[in-house]
Order: sequence, then structure tokens, then C-alpha cells
Amino acid sequence: MRPVPALSLVLSAAALALTAGAGPATAVPGSRVHVITAKSGLTSYKPELVPPGARAHVFGLTSKHLGTSTAILVTGLLPNREYGAHAHTKPCGATGDLAGPHYQNVEDPVKPSVDPAYANPHNEIWLDLTTDATGRGAAVSKVDWTFTDRRANSIVIHETHTHTHPGHAGTAGARLACVTVGF
Repeated sequence: MRPVPALSLVLSAAALALTAGAGPATAVPGSRVHVITAKSGLTSYKPELVPPGARAHVFGLTSKHLGTSTAILVTGLLPNREYGAHAHTKPCGATGDLAGPHYQNVEDPVKPSVDPAYANPHNEIWLDLTTDATGRGAAVSKVDWTFTDRRANSIVIHETHTHTHPGHAGTAGARLACVTVGF
């Protein structure tokens, strides 16, 4: 699998920051870059669609000047299948619902949020992916904002790619699996 250029950038920057020592690294003068990494077995809620042993690796960079880039690499999922994935507000729990709603930079006052003005890949972190013949997949999200005191706490993998039309925007079917991420 050949990584896309944005994924290569995220992975390279994360590796550089991690090998240079723990904590934030400086990429742009006056800008602090926060590196996010998580490598974990997925908490699977539907083992027929996310088999035992499936894993997720999440990498992220956030900077006031560059926004937030997030990448996910998954292994052990079903081959040649589309999955949706989004950042959620709470850590993973015993059920997919415990991860809370999607993290939104500008929160929709109506819950659940299905308005494309709020539920869109510019206001949320969407990481839809399609696995290859071996069950591996990758996706990258780039948004122009950074987290404040409110942060996402997990990535939830969903049953389908994310819908964008009014009344269904941001939906992607059942919550199949989750990985807690320290955004």
C-alpha cells in the first residue's frame, strides 16, 4: 500500500517529533505542534464486521498555523470493504454509543446533528476508508482548526462511508468499533 502524500507528511512529522523527544515540537516559528499517536487493538462492537485482532494506528498533528491533520491506518478489517470513521467526543466504552456524538468544531445546536452546515468534513474529522484485499486501509483528514479546551477522545469506525445529504449528513450506519485517542 503506497501512502498518499498527506499521509506521508503526517507520518513523517509524527515520526520526527517522536524521535526528537517527547512532547510538542516546533514546525513553524511561533507555532507549537501537538503530535497525537495511538496504536491499539480496536474495541469491536460487531465482530462479524471488525474481527478480533483488528488494529488501528492514529496519528495527528495540530498547529495554530497549520490546522489539524489526522491519519488512521487499520489492519485486520474485512477485505475490500468501505468503512466510515469519525472523531467522537468521549472515550470508547462497552457500547459504541458511549463514545458520544461526533466532535464538531462549531457545535450544531440541534442533536443529533444531521445538518450539512455542521455535519461536514470541514467541521468534523472524517476518516472514511476502503480496505484492500488484505483488510488494510488508511485515510487522512485535514481541517483548518485546532482543538481548544474541548477535545475529541476517540475514533469510531462505522458501517458505511459518511452521508452528506440533508437529514442524513454525518451519518455512516452502525458503530462497529472504537479506539480511544488522546487528542
